[in-house]
Amino acid sequence: MKIKTWLLITFFIVMIVPIGGAYGLYVWINAYYHDKYVAEYIEKWTALNQVKSVLAEPTLYEKKADLQEVEALVNDQLAITLYSKSGFVFYSSNPLTSAFISKDIVLKDLYELQQKYNAFTYKEPVYLKGDLVGIYEIHLVRADWVQGVEKRLWLVIASIVTLFLAIYTAVILLLNRKLNRPLHKLMQQMRAFAKGEAVEHNLAIRKDEIGELANTFLAMQNEIEIARAHLKEEQQQKELMIASISHDLKTPLTSIQAYAEALQNKALTAQQQDEYQQVIFTKAETMKHMLEDLLMYTLLQSTSYNLELVEVDGTEFFDMALSDYETLCKDKGYTLDVICEVDGIVAVHPKQLQRVLDNLMSNAWRYGEIGSTIGLAAVNAGTYPAWCFDFVKPALTKHDGMYMIVQNCGQGVKEEDVKKLFEPLYQVDNARTVVGQRGTGLGLNIAKQIIEKHGGTVELVSQKGYGTAVLCWLPPYIGEN
Repeated sequence: MKIKTWLLITFFIVMIVPIGGAYGLYVWINAYYHDKYVAEYIEKWTALNQVKSVLAEPTLYEKKADLQEVEALVNDQLAITLYSKSGFVFYSSNPLTSAFISKDIVLKDLYELQQKYNAFTYKEPVYLKGDLVGIYEIHLVRADWVQGVEKRLWLVIASIVTLFLAIYTAVILLLNRKLNRPLHKLMQQMRAFAKGEAVEHNLAIRKDEIGELANTFLAMQNEIEIARAHLKEEQQQKELMIASISHDLKTPLTSIQAYAEALQNKALTAQQQDEYQQVIFTKAETMKHMLEDLLMYTLLQSTSYNLELVEVDGTEFFDMALSDYETLCKDKGYTLDVICEVDGIVAVHPKQLQRVLDNLMSNAWRYGEIGSTIGLAAVNAGTYPAWCFDFVKPALTKHDGMYMIVQNCGQGVKEEDVKKLFEPLYQVDNARTVVGQRGTGLGLNIAKQIIEKHGGTVELVSQKGYGTAVLCWLPPYIGEN
């Protein structure tokens, strides 16, 4: 049951039960008093009849009448007052009674046994030969009645207090069981989780708001644990990256230092000096590229870094972007087959997209078979270059936007390595250039992040003994929103 429903029901019970209990006590007391009243009325009327026979004597209402018999009737349960017909008091057993009472008051309610809280009152006129000579008034004290009422009043008060205490004790115990105890337990679980201790999730099985809160806490805990694991993995990657790049930077730096020291030898020929200077320049360029990769990787990891895309003519931009690699390929021993068939406007970040092409071409040179052909294409989605491998064509699934394709011939990449290649610092065992130099292992990851910030996707397909192709898809230009 939901806590909201439970609270409403409890509130209803707390309101209704005391009212019902009080009404029950009221009915019970009224029934008791009714039965008691009937018995008391008969008892008082019997006692009244015994007194009336004495007080009905007309001589009692004369001056200097003998009232000894009347006084003999008076006791602590019975009081008598004798009035003249004009309202003067002949006799009263109550010393507080005044000497004269208004005739209208005296003659009111004659022959009626009047019930009051503490007494029954009865008045009756006395006649002599048809003339009114006096009126007597009898007070029958209800001592037992008053005492019983007081006892039952305390009983009612005690019963009502007991009922309220029982109800509110039950409510407090239920609230403690339904709310306080589970919330306290949930707080303990939260503190235990904050301290890294094991947490029991037995509250999650509840079908109320506490269960929903426990499930929310469980979901939050899972998210935090995933985030912790991710942060731990990122930290490990950063530590590995720092160690790896530090090691990779040490190699060219050592070479630069060695060749720089060798240049101080004046016995070197001019040709040797040129060769050493060229080596220093090459190693410095290698270090520069490694540091640029590290800087770009760090920048792309930032959630606040967004690429500002600009509108460009697809044919013009990609003609320029793909035109700079033919000479480099020839110098490295490859033949380059370039195709550019892109129509319309494309939204790109020119500098970063050129970096993607540089990284992909660098990998194509590194992994390719020297003397083979490297394919480089920018085509509309739904088409593909004629030189595409058969295993590449099924991967071109998009029918809008455009593809950038870089394909090389070589040993290919093992299936288990394909997905890992986009992880930072991951390099296959034979990932070395022809001169034995090693890259940073960040190129494909940087390319993937840049393409994804363009709203596109990157996929690598490979087949053993044929080669590898990287397919970068960019979405169609939809204009400004």
